[in-house]
Amino acid sequence: MTYCVAMCVDDGLVFLSDTRTNAGVDHISTARKMTVFEQPGERVLVLLGAGNLALTQAVLHELSEPSNPDRPSLWTAPTMPDVARVVGQAVRDVHQREARALQEFGVDFNCSFILGGQIAGTANGQGANGEGGARTLNRPRLFMIYSAGNFIESSSVNPYFQIGESKYGKPIIDRVLTPATPLGEAAKCALVSMDSTLRSNLSVGMPLDLLVYETDALRVTRFVSIDQDNAYFEMIHRTWGERLRQVFAEIPDPNWRDGAEAPLQRPERSLVLHRSPLAGAEAGHTTPAQTLAQDDKARPQR
Repeated sequence: MTYCVAMCVDDGLVFLSDTRTNAGVDHISTARKMTVFEQPGERVLVLLGAGNLALTQAVLHELSEPSNPDRPSLWTAPTMPDVARVVGQAVRDVHQREARALQEFGVDFNCSFILGGQIAGTANGQGANGEGGARTLNRPRLFMIYSAGNFIESSSVNPYFQIGESKYGKPIIDRVLTPATPLGEAAKCALVSMDSTLRSNLSVGMPLDLLVYETDALRVTRFVSIDQDNAYFEMIHRTWGERLRQVFAEIPDPNWRDGAEAPLQRPERSLVLHRSPLAGAEAGHTTPAQTLAQDDKARPQR
């Protein structure tokens, strides 16, 4: 399985992925799920992939060595949405080539991607070649690309995407991340999200790839491969667990006493459920239906 997460905040982009692939509990291996396409000063593109490893690699091969060189490529697409269309088309090309054969073997066409990055614009007032003028900078953008090749973009309401085993690491992101979150805090949030996933799911594993992109840098400046010996990640793992237990212990236990101050009140009427209505009747007990009927008889008629 896989867990990849990417975040788009005002200060830049954060990408984090694990490297575990497996075909069962006794066959575990590693493979990189993060691919970086960089032309310093002009564009930085980061692609995270999840799903069938053969399919995600086939899409990467199609992007790196296009079967149709006349189409736009990752290096020629002028904007990030255009790049997302290039990736989507590569997914569809692989589907057209592989899906029928996979179906004959009972294998689903399963792959998805997160794409993020920034592309410099054309020179102001200079012609197509852009010589001799200041270049405009398009803002960093983040996209989720599905197995059908269609895609959606992140927004201020939802500034992050996850693919793979996402449920364990989602709560912390929902509570912490906003577009105004500083880049360092966003990276820390991604690492805590990954730690929660590693703790609860053995199909996600180290080493991890972390890339933090600063807005308008147009080059990779912060990348690290995190293994078991990484001191910072070990500190996050230890501290997060300790503080969660501390906060949990500080929350008062439920108060079951009667009284207006008790947070948990007894219901006005409780039902005792038996295994079957017949068993309750034979034992001389009333069933829930009988209890309700008796209550209705005892209630004053209006």
